[in-house]
Amino acid sequence: MAQAAASVPDRYSRQILFAGIGAEGQKAVMRARVAIVGCGALGSLQATLLVRAGVGAVRLIDRDYVEESNLQRQLLYDEHDARTLQPKAVAAARHLRTVNSQVSIEGLVDDLNPATVDRLLGGVDLILDATDNFDARYLLNDYAVKTATPWIYGACVGSYGMTFPILPGETACLRCIFESAPPPGVTPTCDTAGVLGSIVGVVASLQAVEALKLAAGRRAALNRKIVMFDLWQNTWDELALPGADPGCPCCGERRFDYLEGREGAETTSLCGRDAVQIRGRAGASLDLDELAGRLAPLGRIERNPFLLRADIEAWRLTVFADGRAIVGGTDDPAVAKSVYARYIGS
Repeated sequence: MAQAAASVPDRYSRQILFAGIGAEGQKAVMRARVAIVGCGALGSLQATLLVRAGVGAVRLIDRDYVEESNLQRQLLYDEHDARTLQPKAVAAARHLRTVNSQVSIEGLVDDLNPATVDRLLGGVDLILDATDNFDARYLLNDYAVKTATPWIYGACVGSYGMTFPILPGETACLRCIFESAPPPGVTPTCDTAGVLGSIVGVVASLQAVEALKLAAGRRAALNRKIVMFDLWQNTWDELALPGADPGCPCCGERRFDYLEGREGAETTSLCGRDAVQIRGRAGASLDLDELAGRLAPLGRIERNPFLLRADIEAWRLTVFADGRAIVGGTDDPAVAKSVYARYIGS
């Protein structure tokens, strides 16, 4: 994307003055292409920081829409976005374009899964993790290792946060560190333990600064450590990030179980909500107007250009044109699938 050269010194002057970046580093930043997977709490702040820093192209990927409960910690959204059920990727892109018109910003309302990952992540230099589930992270890890694309892990719940960079071929990958996802119900989530906006800010900021180092070509400055901290308990710990494990099923054996669909679920319980996402069939397409007509006699219907929401009996169904749906009112995937089949189709 062409940059307005005359405006660069004014907009980025304080960043250029910082010795770690300088004029040449800023030019590299302005050529960088970054994907952010998830536009919730972590992703909205990551995107804000990177767009303001002048990253050349930012691709925002999110499958969800804005709700009132998001506004406590998801800094890109407002009450109007929540009232009108705006998809997060669309609302985020719209707000960010008013912040920096020199950055190319894509907002993609889509689900990261084995059928979409090449299209969603192809062509970027760096990926930032702002997801809320392990299946998405392991899929992202498979793709990153296979394509030698750096990515930056980040997670938080309650007042606790963790982050570290993953550099394929140089450091351990996610499956070297956590070979498999913990069983459901074992680890706390924001639905069970809550989350502070301040821990989100710290994790996202640490991810963004590591991204800026990579974008500026300053790999030597990377913090190659697993950083863990609890802002409420006032603890901060760091562990050296190990090298790749030759026995790792992903980066060692080059077995991409999540990318090739051998691992990972078709349903995902959503963080902070009594809801389950049902993934539509690959290549599926729904006529939302036709569906609205079918469901209107059964309950209350809301519709915008991106999605349909129906309140029917105890369920809140949010349906997207690609066949994907979020079934609210249960955290049981079997129940969610049954509701999906009853009202949308198998």
